Amino acid sequence: MKILERLPRENGRDYALRVIKDNIIHLNLEPGSQISENELSAELGLSRTPVREALIELSKVRIIEIQPQKRSVVALIDYDLVEESRFMRNVLECAVVDLVCEMAGPEDVERLRENIRLQKFYWDNFNPDQLWTLDDHFHQMLFEIARKSQVFALMQNISIHFDRVRNMALFSVKDPKIVQDHESMTESIACRDPVKTRELMEVHLSRYRIDAVVIRKAYPQYFKN
Repeated sequence: MKILERLPRENGRDYALRVIKDNIIHLNLEPGSQISENELSAELGLSRTPVREALIELSKVRIIEIQPQKRSVVALIDYDLVEESRFMRNVLECAVVDLVCEMAGPEDVERLRENIRLQKFYWDNFNPDQLWTLDDHFHQMLFEIARKSQVFALMQNISIHFDRVRNMALFSVKDPKIVQDHESMTESIACRDPVKTRELMEVHLSRYRIDAVVIRKAYPQYFKN
């Protein structure tokens, strides 16, 4: 498991939640694998209480299956839950890009373009971890420009089902269209074209459907029948 640096003033529960989520998304905690409160507590340098609270929180969105008197299990990938996550993101992000097309100033567009330049660099020098971070930050910036940062934070919990598949696509599909989508959206925002930007976002968030066969072939053991 990858241990992330604890943020200033971050409480134990939030730290455990962030680390466990990151490891689930990046498959360091694989679908179907068992996890132990005691082992997680030791690795994170925390007592069992904040770790248990984090696992309970993740069980509410069905990414962790808590088995009484046994170890908990990372849920296998359920495409129904992936689609539900995508639906939620589609509703929220399409509404956000409408606002972004109204509210984005030149400095906001330049920040998005700088993000795209870095995405292109890490695509050419293939680095999935950096690409993932930049991809996530691109979407976060859209919510920040629209002054909806708290909505982005709330969206992150259920989005974990969708994010896990997005991460797998980076390794198995390796399609530069992900970066191209972001670039097209940025230029559409610069032109203040909400209809085009919304269309681009809908296509972008639906790419996992096109990639599903390739992803399943690469990771057949990770999926719920």
